[in-house]
Amino acid sequence: MFDGKFRQTVDACTAPVGKALVKVGFSADVLTGSGLVFAIATAWSIGVGYHVLGVVLLTLTGAHDLFDGPVAKASQRTSIRGGFFDSVVDRLSDSLLMGGCAYYLVAHHHGQLVLLPFAIITSTFLISYQRSKAESLGLSAKGGLMERAERMILLGVALLANVLFIPVLWLMLALTTMTALGRFARVWTSAERPPLAVESSPHKTTTHSYRRRLGLSRSARN
Repeated sequence: MFDGKFRQTVDACTAPVGKALVKVGFSADVLTGSGLVFAIATAWSIGVGYHVLGVVLLTLTGAHDLFDGPVAKASQRTSIRGGFFDSVVDRLSDSLLMGGCAYYLVAHHHGQLVLLPFAIITSTFLISYQRSKAESLGLSAKGGLMERAERMILLGVALLANVLFIPVLWLMLALTTMTALGRFARVWTSAERPPLAVESSPHKTTTHSYRRRLGLSRSARN
């Protein structure tokens, strides 16, 4: 949702911070890498039950993820390599966070609840894959109820109280599944339309298109 309807508003708010961080000496790759470190710390705090600390660390993880793109744009150093690194780290961070949730459920609950985080991460990866595959085919697959920013926010809500943890995870699963199904339907419908005319060199067109997307967003992070 933030990446779709509110992307321009978010970019306008984060751009000045990105410029300030560049002046201080930060780079986008440094923020992406340090964000992974905070994601590891967040996963540990969730797993051992320090959920209040987890909210703080999750906020810091999200901040790194929020500002690495504006820093890349402000430094005018957006690149395919940086976008690839950011996308891989995002997927790894998502896995770590759900892994922490699974560890906590194993330690404090009985039955098959441990499968709940795995179901969420499966839906999450499906959302990301549909967008990347659709864009590689020249189709758009942005938007939806539960993109990455919304998932981070909802996980933070789950960590606010033990009584909220499991119900909010179930809600997250329902919303991520709805988002994945919605994206599939949109891409399926778009794919029925006649393909756009391409230049004589498909590889050149694809590379140009990807570089142009890097100017709008550091990576397809959702």
